[in-house]
Amino acid sequence: MAEIRNLERDLHHFRGRLIAAAAFVLLCFALLAARLVWLQVFRHDEFALQAEANRIAVVPIVPNRGLIVDRHGVVLASNYSAYTLEVTPRRSADLEALIDELSQVVEITPRDRRRFKRLREELKGAESLPIRTKLTDAEVARFTAQRFRFPGVDIKARLFRHYPLGETGSHLLGYIGRINQAEKTAMEDWADERVANYRGTEYIGKLGLEQRYEADLHGTTGFEEVETSAAGRAVRRLNSHPPTPGHKITLSVDIRLQALVEDMFGTRRGALVALDPRTGEVLAFVSKPTFDPNLFVDGIDVDSWRELNESIDKPLLNRALRGTYPPGSTFKPFMAMAALTSGKRSASQIVQDGGTFQFGNHVFRSHGDKGLGPVDMYRSIVQSSNVYYYSLANEMGVDLMHELLSPYGFGQRTGIDLENEVTGVLPSTAWKRRYYKRPEQQRWYAGETISLGIGQGYNNFTMLQLANATATLVSGGQRFQPRLVREVEDPVTRERRTVPREALEPLPLRPEHVEAVRKALYGVTVEGTSTRVFAGAPYTSGGKTGTAQAVGIRQNEKYNAAKLEEHKRDHSLYIAAAPIEAPSVVLAVVVENAGFGAEAAAPMARRVFDYLLLGQYPSEQDLAATREGRSAAPIGTPRRAADVPLPGAGPASAAASAP
Repeated sequence: MAEIRNLERDLHHFRGRLIAAAAFVLLCFALLAARLVWLQVFRHDEFALQAEANRIAVVPIVPNRGLIVDRHGVVLASNYSAYTLEVTPRRSADLEALIDELSQVVEITPRDRRRFKRLREELKGAESLPIRTKLTDAEVARFTAQRFRFPGVDIKARLFRHYPLGETGSHLLGYIGRINQAEKTAMEDWADERVANYRGTEYIGKLGLEQRYEADLHGTTGFEEVETSAAGRAVRRLNSHPPTPGHKITLSVDIRLQALVEDMFGTRRGALVALDPRTGEVLAFVSKPTFDPNLFVDGIDVDSWRELNESIDKPLLNRALRGTYPPGSTFKPFMAMAALTSGKRSASQIVQDGGTFQFGNHVFRSHGDKGLGPVDMYRSIVQSSNVYYYSLANEMGVDLMHELLSPYGFGQRTGIDLENEVTGVLPSTAWKRRYYKRPEQQRWYAGETISLGIGQGYNNFTMLQLANATATLVSGGQRFQPRLVREVEDPVTRERRTVPREALEPLPLRPEHVEAVRKALYGVTVEGTSTRVFAGAPYTSGGKTGTAQAVGIRQNEKYNAAKLEEHKRDHSLYIAAAPIEAPSVVLAVVVENAGFGAEAAAPMARRVFDYLLLGQYPSEQDLAATREGRSAAPIGTPRRAADVPLPGAGPASAAASAP
């Protein structure tokens, strides 16, 4: 009986465990069923969307960047497509070994390696970086056949910017480069719509017009939906929305004139700005030396960057926009107008020029210490009397000079459509108090005013400011904001947007005062310091030569260029307008460390006027003489401008750009 009871107890326990186990299994199945219902019914749409997203990739399509052309339609910046070999650094444990292996399949030069190293340092966290650009079809085929050997390496089709004229106009155009970390941080402040438009974009305008007109040139990013495999490879295209190319930018600049001026500078340093005083349009915007913007398109290598960045000639400095110089005697016509406006001098008032001007214990000298005798305002400009303007500056005082000359734009940004313009310096007592920290430095000394009258001392302006001020002076007070871009064209609708002329409030200059100064500027070219340069010109022009010290000399010393290092010699300057009776072009030019204005700067002005007013290009002999700083007057037999090809362009391109 005891055995039967034990058996019944065991069966009872077994049934209990069986029921518990069954209940547990049923509970698990119930939970699984509930979970299945939750996922398949209640969250079906959400997970279906995620699954579709995993299967379908939305790939941005980068738009073609807008073209940049000159006033005659010559293309200055365009695009081309090419294959690049790109490496994803995070997917390779040993990049050097990977690159060594790749070099056995596709040629990788030491320059490619240096550029790749520089990009890795600058673009930390970038998804992929190019190790080789512009692959040939044969190289693409070789790599494709062996792609399985190189995880994290792929070939991509990219759009590249191209500057067909190379160094010509490089400071004007600027360049594009890969978006760096600082720029990515700055993009965080952009509107969401603009950020979305840069999806897939790796390049952005860095300098010049490429930077200033980035919003117009970039275009609108497109996209395509592609079905992908488990390995992430595109299988087929499902849908697409094409990108919209960037706008075409038409400049007011004549690139043939730009190339001519750059050629005339040769290996010398300097800047030239030519404007149309009737509209404010920029006709030439030259800074020398130049650089090749194509170097930056696919990432500049370390050696090329060091060569550009550390050169004593500073080829990356835009001298027309950011280089400031004492104006020298080119400042005298503005001082003359200030004297007439303020009533401090009349045009007929005589000043005795004995060759020196003494102020206290200091003697201010003229060139060669030679006196000109009695001079009126006309002769003071034509013969460039220093003493006349030493005494005038002393009579006016620094603050009155600042008040009367500020309206011409000296010491201020002109507002040209380029970034990073500098202000220059038109001094005043208030400026000195702001600029210096120590009380003894903040005090203005009366003797400091004297040298301001001849464009020395604290005076420092850009050629853009000097050209703009000249335009205001010879046009009788009419003022415009300088502009490089004439027109913006939508490539799809062909709608053209003309960039408006920013006319500023004119200066209330009296016509008789303007005529007096114009007459003197004309006198400079027919009986003054630039007579030889403009001999035989079939048009009238006015100008003023200038020589500005690069370094100061002691009171009892005499300037001797032969004893100075080249970088310490005087700068050569010239301002000019033509035709002088109704100017259609004005310019300001500086040739660094080249001596007197009539020797280096004025011949450039003559050739600019010959080109713009007569359609003439200098002969090879005249061009060589100008490059070497030798005045070539009388001018030799010129060539037709249309017959001279642009750098890197054939005869067809040359003819298309003729003025």
